[in-house]
Parts: sequence; structure tokens; C-alpha cells
Amino acid sequence: MSQAAENSSALTVAERPLRAWQRSALARYLTSKPQDFLAVATPGAGKTTFALRVAAELLADRTVHAVTVVTPTEHLKYQWAAAAAQAGIALDPEFRNSAGGTSSDYTGIAVTYAGVAAHPMLHRARTENRRTLVILDEIHHAGDARSWGEAIKEAFDPAGRRLTLTGTPFRSDDNPIPFVEYVPDAEGAPRSRADHSYGYAEALADGVVRPVVFLAYSGTSSWRTSAGEEITARLGEPMTAEQTARAWRTALDPGGEWIPAVLEAADRRLTGHRAGGMPDAGGLVIASDQAAARAYAAILERVTGAPPVIVLSDERGASERIARFAESDERWMVAVRMVSEGVDVPRLAVGVYATSASTPLFFAQAIGRFVRSRRPGETASVFLPSVPVLLGLASELEAQRDHVLGKPQRADERWNDEELAAAQQRQDEPGEEEKSFTALHADAELDQLIYEGTSFSADEEDYLGLPGLLEPEQVRTLLNQRQQEWLARGVRGGAQPPAMSRPEPPARRPEPSVRERLHSLRKELNTLVAMYHHRTNKSHGAIHNELRRTCGGPVTAMATIEQLEERIATLRSWR
Repeated sequence: MSQAAENSSALTVAERPLRAWQRSALARYLTSKPQDFLAVATPGAGKTTFALRVAAELLADRTVHAVTVVTPTEHLKYQWAAAAAQAGIALDPEFRNSAGGTSSDYTGIAVTYAGVAAHPMLHRARTENRRTLVILDEIHHAGDARSWGEAIKEAFDPAGRRLTLTGTPFRSDDNPIPFVEYVPDAEGAPRSRADHSYGYAEALADGVVRPVVFLAYSGTSSWRTSAGEEITARLGEPMTAEQTARAWRTALDPGGEWIPAVLEAADRRLTGHRAGGMPDAGGLVIASDQAAARAYAAILERVTGAPPVIVLSDERGASERIARFAESDERWMVAVRMVSEGVDVPRLAVGVYATSASTPLFFAQAIGRFVRSRRPGETASVFLPSVPVLLGLASELEAQRDHVLGKPQRADERWNDEELAAAQQRQDEPGEEEKSFTALHADAELDQLIYEGTSFSADEEDYLGLPGLLEPEQVRTLLNQRQQEWLARGVRGGAQPPAMSRPEPPARRPEPSVRERLHSLRKELNTLVAMYHHRTNKSHGAIHNELRRTCGGPVTAMATIEQLEERIATLRSWR
């Protein structure tokens, strides 16, 4: 690249106004001139723009002559190349190890971590031959596999400059991530140190990202074990890891009632977004596997009358389908994992977390698809199963996590991320006694909303029609107002026995069936649990657990009318 072309690149990028955090990070970078720089910024904050501005500055003053961008997925290579082209920097996203080189018209290349791992010495030679800025996007992936970490260390150790980026929580493990500095924390454990951090809370206050409202759906799940035993449980109540995994996967079964009910509610919420100020709002369903994705797409087509866009992993043409969806006004896209990180579809406003993945890393990546703000007031709504680990992650959206070697991020992380994942995996292992199971039934019911770490309980209709344009303070005010109205209705309604406040002649109102009475009592109990939660800040699951210890009996889904009435009376007596 000529000096004139390099200056042109710098001017092209310089003409773009930077956000405050980008200006601050850029000033820090240009002042310190480090070989390694780690920028941690929440999804949607503009890490790509910041990195390309750094690249333009370094190219302009001839600190470097080439740029190599490393990404976790094939799709992101092309996304980076497109963004770089707009900034006047030509990157080749189709570079192949087998070719070994690319046109001299390119300033650099965009490759994947897997591509580097396949031939690290080739990339080392390229790095040694030209002064290179290496941009390692989503650097936490270098800890996914030891081979990836070793490969990028081998390939890019000679680089003159390395800029590492991440927008999601690091995972604690025993493998240090190359080119990341670690310092001892208060307990002496090595902890990653970022050169510049910009968290979700800061971005929300600056209007850079959208506020996210989580709608958690509970419901009764029933399944049959390989031994023929039928088990019923309610999502959100205390269970073993094995039971939680089965109840969760039963809820996600497209043949049950939970998924259709949640998809219908999510589509109504999407209509609310479109009618309330976001006319092009789109929705994304994140599925566990390809079979589930196709089944969910068929359900959505029945609900909406139009087929959604389906994106299956790295299937041929997947990137093009994502790009077309991003530019269209189609309502829904259904995908497996490739849309969970880095994919930029700014109009996504409604999400359905229909996967059994439970790690903080994956959850943050998924939620990151919905937080990018285009204009002031846009909000996002994410539907998810009412599973304790997900509710905890939703409540901790604003928390920032460093990479800590040798210990979990929180006391129960090993249970959540390893034992629960192992329990989910065992469901599909045939031939093991009590391991496999058959999903029988699952229904759905709105359990609670979570916003800014606070839980709100209310009827579904109170929230599906919320406006699509609300500032964070307006969201907070509206949710608190609806919560108070709902609690007032609960107090008034709870003063009388269920279905008996206005007795009518049998000819006009038949005696409720056992099923109707059980449903009414469960709903009343859950209402009281929610009210008690707001008085004490105890979790819903902990309250249910305490009631079972006090009154005895099985989980709510299996309790008798008499047992439910006893729990209701007991809970009313607690002050």
C-alpha cells in the first residue's frame, strides 16, 4: 500500500465520529504504544470500529505495514472485511493456507482461529515478513482449546503490535490465554487485566446499548425415564442437575406445548415492538440443534403465516442468509449456534433462548445479539426458560468477569457449567439405565420478568404489548407501576378462596374440575410466592423449597389440592 493510500485510509476512518469510550481507549493506546492491548467492551459497543481506527493510525504512521484479523467463525471474517473496506482497509477474507499468500492489493487478511491452528508456522512466516498488527477478535476463544492457544502464540509472537478484543465474560479455567496479562487478585489467583474496559452498565447509561427485559417462562414438564417411571416437575423449582436438565429439555421439545406457547407470545411481543416505534424489528430463535431449529421454524410458520429464515451452523450460504435478513423487514430468523456471537443484525429486538446451553460465556454471546442500539429508546425482549442458572445469568447481565486461572467465577459455576451440561449430555446416551428419557408434556406460563437484576411478577398480557421505544428510566418506571398494580390485584384477589369469591348457581357455573382447581391453586400459590419474593428478596425456588420443608409433600406440579391449600395458608401466615 502506498503512503497516499495509507493516509487516505486514516482519513476515511478519522471522519467517523468515535464514541466517548472509543476516544478514551484510542488516546490510551496511542499514548502508551503497547505491543499488547486488551480491550473489553460489551457487545454492541463498537469494538470493530475502535480496532479499525487503531489499524488506520498505525498504517498511516507506518508503524505497521499489514493487518491480520483472527475471528472465531467464517462468517465473522467476511463481516470484518466488509467493515474494514468501509474504513479504507482492504482485507482478504478468502485467504487459504493452501495458497500461502494473497494479492498485494490487500493490506491484510481475515482468518479464523481454526485456520491459524491448522498451519501456525505459515502465519508466523507472514507475520515475520511484514510489520503486522494482529487483531485477535473474541480472544476468549484462544482458551477454548489448548491447540488454538498454542497456535496463536506460535504464529503471532513475532508481531509488532497485537490488539486483543472481547465482549463477553471470560471462562475460568487452567489455561492462560496468550497475549493477555495476568495479575494476582486479592486471593492470590491470577486474574486477567484489561487495558480498557467498557461494560454493559456504562454502555446503557451512555445510550450505546438497549435495555433488555427478560421474560422467564415456567410450566409443568413431564417425562418418562428409561425405566418406565413418569416424573413431573415445574421449571424453576429446586431439583437435582439431572432433573433440571430433563425438565428443561422437555420444555424445549417442539412436540410439547411450551415452545408453541412461548413462540406465540414472542411473536405478539414482536408485533408490539413494531407497532410501538420499531417498524422493522426482527426476532431470533436460538435452538440447540438443527432438528430443533427446523421444528421451531415450522411452528413459527403456523403462528405467523410466513416461513422464517433458517440458518444452520456453517451451512453453505448461511452468511448470505444472515446478511439478507439483516437488510430485510422479515419477522423471524431461527438459528443454531452461529448467530450467538459477533453477528451484527442491529434490528433484532426479540429473542427466544430455546437452547440448553448454560455457560455464562454462551449466554452473554447470545444476549449480545439483541443489545445493539440504533437510536435512543429502543428496547430488547428476550424469552427464556425459568431455570435457576439462566435467571441468575439474566440478573447478572451488568456484571463483568475477568479470566481467573484455576477457580470458578462463582461458587456454583462448576455445578452450573459442568454438572448441568453433563446431565444434559447424558439424556442422549442410549443403553444407560436411568439416563435416557422420553419427553411427554410441557406447558408454559409467564413466571417473572427480570430487568436490571430485579424480578417482576405479573400477568402475560401486562407486558407483551409494551412500547418498543422506551428509555431505561421509562422501562424501570413502567415495570414498577405494573408491578404495583399487579400486586394490588393479587392482594385483593387473594383475600377470597380461589373460584369462590362470587358463588353462582350450579346451573350457571358448574363445579370446577380437579384440573381447574389444581391450576387455580398453583397460580395463586405462585402469585403469593412472587409477593413474598418482593418482600424478602428470596428466590422463587428457595421459597418453594422452604414451603416443602415446612408442609411436606412433592413439588408443586405433583402436589394435591389439599397440599396446595396448606402451602397457600402457610405462606399467608408468614410475615
